[in-house]
Amino acid sequence: MSEQLNTMDIQEILDYLPHRHPFVLVDRVLEIVPGERLVARKNVTFNEPFFPGHFPNMAIMPGVLILEALAQASAILAFKTHGKQDNALYLFAGIDNARFKQPVVPGDSLILEVEAIKERRGIGFYSARALVDGKVVCSADLMCAKREI
Repeated sequence: MSEQLNTMDIQEILDYLPHRHPFVLVDRVLEIVPGERLVARKNVTFNEPFFPGHFPNMAIMPGVLILEALAQASAILAFKTHGKQDNALYLFAGIDNARFKQPVVPGDSLILEVEAIKERRGIGFYSARALVDGKVVCSADLMCAKREI
């Protein structure tokens, strides 16, 4: 099978994800190989709504939002693998082995890498990591479940 590389801009991402501002956490898909992997970007700006409270004197992106960005990237990969269906959602179903290596701050470009591991009974298993300047800032094993709506 030959690799098929694709990109997605924010308008196409919004066609696939149900999230909207301020909760859509994927700005651009840089590379996608359906059924295998996805690389995306989240530009972290000082204008993010969570920074005034996390933390007022030292702005740090909450770890749970880094994980949510990785989950959204996993959902995009699942949709691109199985085809877009208007009556289906991919929901964050589980997380294992989450690790945080360094803080993510305004001005960082968060690169989201997701690799499909396996699928069982409608649940996809993914290996995910987030990087800033080529350094891993977060890694986790994620589960994403398909649900009819």
